[in-house]
Amino acid sequence: MLGRLVLALVIAIILAFLFLPLLSVFVTMGPVELFTNLNTPIAYQALFLSLKTSFTSLFLIVAFGTPLAYWMSRTSFWGKRILEVGVQMPIVAPPAVAGVGLLLVFGNLGLLGGVFSAFGVDVTFTAIAVVMAQTFISGPFFVVTTRQAFESVDKELPAVSRTLGVTPWGTFWRIMVPLALPGMLAGAALSLARALGEFGATIVFAGNLPGKTQTFPLAIYTALQSDLDVAVAMSALLLLTAFILLFLVSLVNRRAASSALDQGKGA
Repeated sequence: MLGRLVLALVIAIILAFLFLPLLSVFVTMGPVELFTNLNTPIAYQALFLSLKTSFTSLFLIVAFGTPLAYWMSRTSFWGKRILEVGVQMPIVAPPAVAGVGLLLVFGNLGLLGGVFSAFGVDVTFTAIAVVMAQTFISGPFFVVTTRQAFESVDKELPAVSRTLGVTPWGTFWRIMVPLALPGMLAGAALSLARALGEFGATIVFAGNLPGKTQTFPLAIYTALQSDLDVAVAMSALLLLTAFILLFLVSLVNRRAASSALDQGKGA
């Protein structure tokens, strides 16, 4: 009995530690006050920029991450484990370090930034830099999840498809993508949520210029220095968006698991 009480107390403390900071953002003001604090030009600018850059990043991640994930799921070679760890490094690396790395490569005096500057193209402190930072940080979430989705597909199906005369390209679109789609959607939602919340790499590589590179998280950071209510209102909106995206991921994963279970019973 005592053991159960101790376990319940430990669980309650952990849950309180996790949820109270998040819930406090929503209980400090009512809906009307929340909307009033969000109804500012800076909030609108930051929100529009975040949505524009995040969906641009998501498009690039899906377009280039899908073939990379498929290739990694279907090939074996020496050093593959090292490559997999390298792809996942942006997930665990401090975002500020990622920003420094991007700056060293694409900054005006960087390895490639100097070449761009010679042609009159400046990447840093522009919306392009925001997209690059978001893509770099959030891309691995999609690649890792999509690779796992492709690996879960029966390896005999592509072989059977080819014996029926279907081209590799047709096999990829007609068999692999539909079967891996739930995992791909989950990865896309995770990447979008991470891109919307990106802060460290963005502020280092793109700066914090209102209307130009100031995304929603950067606007929250700026508002904290002058108007706490506005910062809290914007934080609530960002948290709500993240919750919706994660809830959708949970639904997709549950439906995918249910579908796999039904197929197993049918077999």
